Amino acid sequence: MGFIFSKSMKENMKNQQEFMLMNARLQLERQLIMQNEMRERQMALQIAWSREFLKYFGTFFGIAAISLTAGAIRRKKPAFLFPIIPLGFVFTYQYDLGYGTLLQRMKGEAENILETEKSKLQLPRGMITFESLEKARREQSKFFIDK
Repeated sequence: MGFIFSKSMKENMKNQQEFMLMNARLQLERQLIMQNEMRERQMALQIAWSREFLKYFGTFFGIAAISLTAGAIRRKKPAFLFPIIPLGFVFTYQYDLGYGTLLQRMKGEAENILETEKSKLQLPRGMITFESLEKARREQSKFFIDK
């Protein structure tokens, strides 16, 4: 009788462990999906912001370019055209970010860094561990108790 009860307990325990493992896996998958959703939304918001900024900056750049060109022609001073150069760089960057391939190039460069320059990604003093957190917590705890 004890053997049957013991066998049933072991089987029940095994089923419980499998259920817990499956549940943990499901929870992890949901967290990963949620993290990816949040990342995609943040990227979409960044692209949308860039496109909106481009509309306003493009208008400013167009008016400034026309005004500076007219001033350079009217006063016969080509120095009036120099501000167009840095403004053109900003305009080009924003256009590339909003409508071009800048994000794909950045992604490619990030993948390259992850593959070939792993040492540059290391945290100072290494990864945070449970022990280091506990040590810091105890030190803070002593600090507040002493005073």
